[in-house]
Amino acid sequence: MIHWLFSKAVREAVAMRKHVQRSLNAQRDLLKPEAIGAVLAKIAELNEAISQKANTGKIRIKAEELEFAANKWLKPYPNPLWRENVEVLLVALAVAMGIRTFFLQPFKIPTGSMQPTLYGVTSKNLLDDKNFQIPTGIERIKEWFEGISYVHVVAQSDGELQKVEPPVKLLIFNIKQTIVIGGVAQTIWFPPDYGEAPLQMRAGLEAGHIYHKGDEVVKMEVSAGDHLFVDRLTYNFRKPERGDIVVFETKGIPADRRENPPYWNIPPDEFYIKRLVGLGGEKIQVGDDRHLVIDGKRLDSSTPHFENLYSFDPKSPPQESHYSGHMNQPQMPFFPDGSATYQIPAGHVMVMGDNTMNSLDSRYWGDFPESAIIGKSFFVYWPLTSRFGLSNP
Repeated sequence: MIHWLFSKAVREAVAMRKHVQRSLNAQRDLLKPEAIGAVLAKIAELNEAISQKANTGKIRIKAEELEFAANKWLKPYPNPLWRENVEVLLVALAVAMGIRTFFLQPFKIPTGSMQPTLYGVTSKNLLDDKNFQIPTGIERIKEWFEGISYVHVVAQSDGELQKVEPPVKLLIFNIKQTIVIGGVAQTIWFPPDYGEAPLQMRAGLEAGHIYHKGDEVVKMEVSAGDHLFVDRLTYNFRKPERGDIVVFETKGIPADRRENPPYWNIPPDEFYIKRLVGLGGEKIQVGDDRHLVIDGKRLDSSTPHFENLYSFDPKSPPQESHYSGHMNQPQMPFFPDGSATYQIPAGHVMVMGDNTMNSLDSRYWGDFPESAIIGKSFFVYWPLTSRFGLSNP
């Protein structure tokens, strides 16, 4: 190892040997025994020279002899450099896909249904705050690492808002977005991810609105949703447990509850993230005190994984993006009030969001098969906020 580290000749010889050995293995079934033997003999001579720490000159001679034998006996490949690079790329892609499929899958929080445990994209419209100055320099860089970015558009001409085009993407990145005011196209470079709500909705833009040159059209702060890795391995060895934060395929929700009015028009090809609250065979209620009741047993802050969720003051009303337990409401088909119960079929589960005032979950569309779960929340890798690291319980 030390010899390889400090000798350029040894490193080059080892690289040569590796390349020839790989070509020999690939062509072994096409070569005559004479050819295989000749190449193997030169590989053995080079190995002996390296293992005996021969001088640099001898190692180079043996490497050249191996190269000569390879050129003589092995079949040349067209465009070998391209071939090797493509092979490396394919191997890297295969490894990445294997990790994504069987171990860790990246996932972006699409909505605010799990706040404050996990955050979706949020924004502030700053147009009314005339004194607010968008940070620059070090402060802007610091906020970027915290997932905060700004969108600022000033009208370059008089006229009405004619068009807001969707962002132009390259792979998963937004490259630019165009706004047309008074016939003048204005470009927003590298716009942030707006989540499920487009720029028009977040910034309050209305087609036909008249602007004058110099007017602020958009002045907005956008906080990135949490990006995390989903653990796809654990559930191969154990079943999902109550309190786990799980990611599941929406196609598991029965189609008649997913698509048909008066239900929720949930696409079948999306992934949702919620907290698992009910297991197959259990009877579940959403109490008027904002606590779940499972088979007659009330969950509270001593229940594992529900410590934060039930830490609210019972005298305070529920709040958006705060831990407020679980609410029932008349518009919820399955839990209109505290007396309603739901029997979960065997092999099925129910999930609910931690943001009880703003979560489309099993209170609206019921249960779905446990097999639709693809994994559990594992590690938040972006942005670098207090939620960075292993996911909260």
